[in-house]
Amino acid sequence: MKNAFEEFSKNAPPQGAISNGRTENDFQLPIELSYEIDAWGRVRKNVESHREAAQASAADLATVNLPMHAQLALFYFQARSLDAQEQLLQSTVAQYEQALQLNQVRFQGGVGSEVEVEQARTQLETTRAQAPDVGVLRAQCEHAVATLIGKPATSFSLAPLPLRTPPPPIPTGVPSELLERRPDIASAERSMAAANARIGVAKAAYYPLLSLTAAGGFESGAITTLLQGPAGLWSVGGQAIQTLFDRGRRRAASDQAVAAYDQTVATYREPVLTSFQQVEDNLAALRILENEAKTQNEAVVAAQKSLDLSIQRYKGGVTSFLEVTVAQSATLSDEAGREHSRAANGRCSPVDPGIRRRMGQHQSARAARVLRKAGDECQLIFIRPSNLERTKREDLEDES
Repeated sequence: MKNAFEEFSKNAPPQGAISNGRTENDFQLPIELSYEIDAWGRVRKNVESHREAAQASAADLATVNLPMHAQLALFYFQARSLDAQEQLLQSTVAQYEQALQLNQVRFQGGVGSEVEVEQARTQLETTRAQAPDVGVLRAQCEHAVATLIGKPATSFSLAPLPLRTPPPPIPTGVPSELLERRPDIASAERSMAAANARIGVAKAAYYPLLSLTAAGGFESGAITTLLQGPAGLWSVGGQAIQTLFDRGRRRAASDQAVAAYDQTVATYREPVLTSFQQVEDNLAALRILENEAKTQNEAVVAAQKSLDLSIQRYKGGVTSFLEVTVAQSATLSDEAGREHSRAANGRCSPVDPGIRRRMGQHQSARAARVLRKAGDECQLIFIRPSNLERTKREDLEDES
């Protein structure tokens, strides 16, 4: 259906290409405008669906960035944990060197035996042999950090800095809304909102397409009279286009849009439930590892006391150096276990990249402060999570 009001140019040439045996010229300067009336929300919903899809794509990009940040922080803290283990080995080697010197002096003085000297030497060299393994792992973490920040491994180095600060406690009553910061959840939610908007587009196809058109300009048979008043022309009209019979195409498109929305809802539920599981796994591990750390500290204190008593007994001639060797091995093993416990506890702490990744947060400024304090060249790129709007499914039946 179409209705129009129009006025023709008075300077237009006669109808037909040839008049009185000669060719006529027809010069035109047209201007046309059209506007679609969005009475049923088709255009609005279409724009909304594309906007939500764009936000979902941005969240997908953040989903790629977040694991990279988490991996960078993870390698950094692993390097710091290895620095602590290397420092422990160095201090232990220094103690064993003193023990070897003591045994050599006792042997030269005729008080001790050569067996005790060789036991002390074996203990010392065995401990020294552990240092290269720690150095290899530390170098690999350093090279991984260099690769993640886009620098050649040969031109980047991390100064040794043992990380012994205990992780901060997890605050009570952390809202579950923090999980909305996870980019994978945000992407699934935006995709669900885009699918919801496409339902509105499909519903709008049931109603007529309304549009307004306007045209104007000048038309004349001579170029000299083209811009004169009588050469003006214009027309204004409107039209409504309605599909009367499509053999169920619109219904099928509407059902398809609703089914696609239901699919995105199910897809949205998966990362939400998975995120709760991952966070609870890390929180449970943190609680268990805290108890393990306390037990490990008590074991270190007991082993150190046992070592002190064994050394006193050995110096007093009550026992052999074998007892001291056994006590030294137990002390080293317990101290190494404490360092491993600290590292594991740090991996589940609130500043750990693993749990922060699962809560959708990028690495805290604490890691950046530690990096700057250490004088490293490593620079972490922090991305502030965008404030993505949340949408609920609209009552499409009432809207339509």
